[in-house]
Amino acid sequence: MEAVTKTPEREAFYQKIDGENLTALWTVMSDLITPEPKSACRPHLWKFDVIRNYMTEAGKLITAKEAERRVLVLENPGLRGQSKITTSLYAGVQMVVPGDVAPAHRHSQSALRFVLEGKGAHTAVDGERTAMEQGDFIITPSMTWHDHSNETDQPMFWLDGLDIPLVQFFDCSFAEGAKEDQQAITKPAGDSFARYGHNLLPVDVKRSSKTSPIFSYPYAYTREALEKAKTREEWDACHGLKLKFSNPETGDFAMPTIGTFIQLLPKGFKTARYRATDATVFCPIEGHGRTRIGEATFEWGPRDLFVVPSWQWVTHEADSDAVLFSFSDRPVQQKLDLFREDRGNA
Repeated sequence: MEAVTKTPEREAFYQKIDGENLTALWTVMSDLITPEPKSACRPHLWKFDVIRNYMTEAGKLITAKEAERRVLVLENPGLRGQSKITTSLYAGVQMVVPGDVAPAHRHSQSALRFVLEGKGAHTAVDGERTAMEQGDFIITPSMTWHDHSNETDQPMFWLDGLDIPLVQFFDCSFAEGAKEDQQAITKPAGDSFARYGHNLLPVDVKRSSKTSPIFSYPYAYTREALEKAKTREEWDACHGLKLKFSNPETGDFAMPTIGTFIQLLPKGFKTARYRATDATVFCPIEGHGRTRIGEATFEWGPRDLFVVPSWQWVTHEADSDAVLFSFSDRPVQQKLDLFREDRGNA
């Protein structure tokens, strides 16, 4: 867009209308409607070992009950002070140590948990309790009671992903705490997976939630799905073998505001260049490799975390068989007809 020339008369006019809370569109048009996505979000990588050490230190400073949730927020370096990893999403690493109970509460924001380390701690969601293991993907739907506890002898760590910035944008945040630290368990363990996790649905079920009725996707099943799928040797040039976690009722994304994915990159595989409008958070759970984002290259291993901003070129290269979990706001963008991708030369 052609730059607007400044003149004394124009500047005086802008000052005059400013007092009436008015702005001339032609002075801000180029910032409002850009030829391509323009964001302060920057690529970055967080090493899990560094986070783990700080979390261990935090565990000696504050209890889970005092903190409500003992979490270190992953703040994008271009969005500091906003508790954002991308412009629309929040991420943090949570720790629950032996004997901890993270008190029951609920809120408008939808949350995902991706287990990074440990085995045997529990998350309870809406009356059902599930044990957590490394690589498990667990959902807390909007306004469902949830709490966490650890009766093992080792700390548990997981990645939290929430749509907090989206909910803030729409001004629709509600939250409340429960009277008791832990909710009453009213369903047997594995109930939701038994009902919905085997390509079968209760015949007359009527649900209003747009979130998957399965709230725990065990890594053992996810890994088996990847292994079976790779036997056909149909590798996508940009993604290797990439699957989305889905809602078995609809086939849509498992969460209405956050898309979650798992992908396998075999040893030596290097992806073709790719970019998309959904800024994406990645977490390798197996393997080692590197990712090039724009002009920056990041070396990663298991449980490290990195973010790819919107519309920046990305390539992945695996030094060993690697499995990467990722999440983004793609469901929202697709429903609003905003999502766009560029597969380079693939």
